[in-house]
Amino acid sequence: MENNRILALMPHPDDIEILCAGTLIRLKELGFEIHTATMTPGDKGSAEHTQEEIASIRREEGKKGSQIIGAVSHQCLEFRDLEITFDNPARLKVAGALRKVNPFMVFTTASQDYMFDHEITSALVRDACFSASAPLYPAEGNPIDHVPYLYYADAIEGHNYLGHPSPVSCIVDISSQIEQKSDALKAHHSQRAWLMKQHGMDNYIESMKTWSAKRGVEIGVEYAEAFHQHLGHPHPHDNKLAEVLEAEVRS
Repeated sequence: MENNRILALMPHPDDIEILCAGTLIRLKELGFEIHTATMTPGDKGSAEHTQEEIASIRREEGKKGSQIIGAVSHQCLEFRDLEITFDNPARLKVAGALRKVNPFMVFTTASQDYMFDHEITSALVRDACFSASAPLYPAEGNPIDHVPYLYYADAIEGHNYLGHPSPVSCIVDISSQIEQKSDALKAHHSQRAWLMKQHGMDNYIESMKTWSAKRGVEIGVEYAEAFHQHLGHPHPHDNKLAEVLEAEVRS
């Protein structure tokens, strides 16, 4: 392992807390250096504020959530909600974000999920894991000297947009980290009103715990998070996350 830096790069404020914060806390406890960033500031996640107002609110919520899990927050890459596209300017920006951190392991959203912001972020991060190492690629920063381990978090509710189960490479026990994970998600208090208005869903903390408990049942623990490792060339093929955390491996 060349360094101990880990980057979670996901579309919106609160995605990290919902999808992988428990695992990041465990890695932090083992001495890894955790970095977080989002693609957008969550500028459309409100039914009462302007885009500028909710973006400002959610930037602060994201910063607080990262502080609670002990991560270095890089805030957001300033894409806009529902407007993330896979094009060359976006590719350069995301590759630059990876070069800034130079992580040996990266977490992002599932390649098939309920909305395109998640799917396009997944594709951009996958692309950046390769392109950030190319010396002649004109992204900002110095090229990274390796292709990092890449893990996709669960799709929301564990299935893709057709209802098919998310593929899983390993399931991580986060039972001892669930309350800290919950506290980090509580930092995103603006989203309770938004989710009730937009999705008819209240109490997003309990919703997160319910899904974490379902993953936990699969490995005989109280709470867990699931991940799918990217194994395409030239990514590493050993399951470093499972090895480090002694997680349940799935084929």
